[in-house]
Amino acid sequence: MEASEPVKKIVDKVADVVQNVVPTERPELPGAPGPQPPTVREPTEVRDPLPPKPDQAAPSPVTATGRDTGAGARVRSQDGAFLTTAQGARLPDSDHSLKAGPRGPVLLQDHHLREKITHFDHERIPERVVHARGAAAHGVFRGYGTAQAVCKAAFLAEDVETPVFVRFSTVLGSRGSADTVRDTRGFATKFYTSEGVFDLVGNNIPVFFIQDAIKFPDVIHAGKPHPDREIPQAQSAHDTFWDFVTLHTEATHHTLWNMSDRGIPRSFRTMEGFGVHTFRLVNAEGASTLVKWHWKPKLGVHSMVWEEAQLVAGTDPDFHRRDLADAIEAGAFPQWELGIQTFPDTPEQTFEGIDLLDPTKIVPEELAPVRPVGLLTLNANPTNFFAETEQVAFHPGHLVPGIDITDDPLLSGRLFSYLDTQITRLGGPNFAQIPVNRTHAPVNDMLRDGFHQHAVHSGVAPYKPNSLDGGCPFFAGAAEHAYIEYPTPVAAATKVREAPASFADHFSQPRLFWASMSPVEREHIIAAYTFELGKCHERAIKERGLQVLANIDGYLCAQVAAGLGLPAPEPTEPFGEVRPSPALSQLGRTWPADGRVVGLVAGTDHGALTTVRRAVLDAGLVPLVIAATGAGLPADGDGEPVAAQRTYATARSVEYDALVLVGATGPAPDAQAARDARAGNPMPAAPTVDPRLVLMLTEAYRHAKPLLAVAGGQDALRAAGIADGPGVLADVRPDEAVERLIQLLAAHRVWDRFPPPAAAGGR
Repeated sequence: MEASEPVKKIVDKVADVVQNVVPTERPELPGAPGPQPPTVREPTEVRDPLPPKPDQAAPSPVTATGRDTGAGARVRSQDGAFLTTAQGARLPDSDHSLKAGPRGPVLLQDHHLREKITHFDHERIPERVVHARGAAAHGVFRGYGTAQAVCKAAFLAEDVETPVFVRFSTVLGSRGSADTVRDTRGFATKFYTSEGVFDLVGNNIPVFFIQDAIKFPDVIHAGKPHPDREIPQAQSAHDTFWDFVTLHTEATHHTLWNMSDRGIPRSFRTMEGFGVHTFRLVNAEGASTLVKWHWKPKLGVHSMVWEEAQLVAGTDPDFHRRDLADAIEAGAFPQWELGIQTFPDTPEQTFEGIDLLDPTKIVPEELAPVRPVGLLTLNANPTNFFAETEQVAFHPGHLVPGIDITDDPLLSGRLFSYLDTQITRLGGPNFAQIPVNRTHAPVNDMLRDGFHQHAVHSGVAPYKPNSLDGGCPFFAGAAEHAYIEYPTPVAAATKVREAPASFADHFSQPRLFWASMSPVEREHIIAAYTFELGKCHERAIKERGLQVLANIDGYLCAQVAAGLGLPAPEPTEPFGEVRPSPALSQLGRTWPADGRVVGLVAGTDHGALTTVRRAVLDAGLVPLVIAATGAGLPADGDGEPVAAQRTYATARSVEYDALVLVGATGPAPDAQAARDARAGNPMPAAPTVDPRLVLMLTEAYRHAKPLLAVAGGQDALRAAGIADGPGVLADVRPDEAVERLIQLLAAHRVWDRFPPPAAAGGR
């Protein structure tokens, strides 16, 4: 998606804007829990609450009816130096219940005890049925003006800045599940536009499992843990999921994307987003254009390898939410371009033979290029997870003038389901008045009362027509930016429970996706299907899964069948010719390395370590120093001491995108197998390198990560049995290490370290 010169100028303007929200002192190591370091003893001197951390923001201080209060960002924060009840009465004690004497019974009259326990008992709200586990951030969207020919929405006009709140999520797992499971990810954006809230509620995969919303409960019930044992959690590698998707072959396209590297993204920052459905845009003249939405990350689209994702799930199950929050705190603001594919709004609503109302189909970018229409920058973390990330409520029916829906049957059901869900989760119909959900446009909706009503309505006539309130509120027309549905012609028809004939094609686009993958990506897909079907108990489900694969590609089916120890069936569907779409592959291009995490293994050369660490910071990467112990490294000559963020006991290879060994290393004093199982790796009786470091290096090597050695660090590489090869630089000068590292990270991984078999083929 190439940006034009005017677009590049706007991108530069956005860069200037976001500089204003960078903390005045960027933390070299993000993640401190509070805005200032704590004291060893409990503070006793009375003071006001500490402010939020510099990277944190809150919902804009607008009223429940969309009025700008002009108040500061902390207007909703709890205030005052003293502990109080919910009614503001100051309290002298919160450690002891009111009793009849020190050993006597607790008194019923203890109002503070009752209030405190009652509120605690009701702290939790129902988690989302899907997308329960998420992370979010505040940001700004700036329109390029390039969409104005097809859409009159004000927020897409040139240089218009719109506040946004973006939530990323996994689909299947509960709130307590791990971030790095193989799953579809949600990518939902709330635009607080001048014309009302617009929610673009999408995923990181452009197609969905089903074509009709009536089957949504079925696919989710199949993907969720089995109802008898409530296992497995946050996984699709089980019988009920594969039972459903192999019987409902319309799920094949989405399942193939999920089995690809797209199912295990490296981070939210390197994840594409899609609106999934075809929407309708309307311009100022009332003309209609069909459109698909795309989010393109400025850092490129990158993923993990499967073993790495499994290790991360145990080492740091919060890996993705931590990565997002730390990047924003460090000032490495993630960015995405919003782009559109446009199609003529014909009566057939097809393009190049592709049914635009089928949510299991894509339109290859080679047929309809993605045109950039604006830039999203996430520049602030939430101040409170529950109030913002957990309570934010998205709905694909939150639309603004210029954006309309189509007759996609999956989208139609979502328009009901999202609204219905929020009423249960958030306690009633007034969820739009929760601060993070409040529109920034004036509200006069005549909706009254209900649970959690925050507005204090005036007037006596909440109905229309009326004369007692002077006729207010009045109806708006197009000149007053009213939302007017596009007058789509509806053909005469008979009520039926059927789908269009074009919806019956379940295999041509999976073949397109497979044909578009690089050999490396194909091998990962084969491994994913082998793992997932291998975890199923029933042989019939495995055989049915192989039949689906046989209708995609013979090599794919044969390799998975070999891994399962089952015969490969013959295809039952004719193979049509497909033209690969290079845009579907994540490989073959280079990207900025901004925000990548580099593990610096500290050895004997402190001067070289200081040089490399400073160069890593200056390049916009995040260095984490790994030392034998957490005591840090003493000053070397005229240098300064270096703090250690990780030790051999606390580090794991999966935290880093690359490892740099700086100086010779020796075993740490706690390298005992009885204390740390990782120290039990086979090593000489008196190892010269810590066994846990050896394990870290071999893991990073297997996961195709760059490995560099500086100032004698190659001894550790030799101990790990890692020779020179792709992405292994065994003797690099400290002053050139980072430049070489960035060159390797530009392709994300050193994929040619493990060339796939020739039979895997190419694009």
